[in-house]
Amino acid sequence: MFQMTHIELEDWKSRFATSKKEKMGLRKLPYVFTEQGVAMLSSVLNSETAIEVNIGIIRVFTRMREMLITQKDVLLKLEQIEKRY
Repeated sequence: MFQMTHIELEDWKSRFATSKKEKMGLRKLPYVFTEQGVAMLSSVLNSETAIEVNIGIIRVFTRMREMLITQKDVLLKLEQIEKRY
């Protein structure tokens, strides 16, 4: 888990249109989990709800990784096309 920087928060706020525009309802920089942090947390929390939530979060991380790989392939193909022209 780590605390977002001001730059990360600004980037995050620019991607979402929720809450108050100037603060998005945040008074402090939020703390966020890495994929490994979520996995570690799931080994500590033992309730059925905690387990379900952590499985959902891990699935989101997996989908995000798949999307990044797909986008990387597309970017590489675009780069190859640009080099040709």
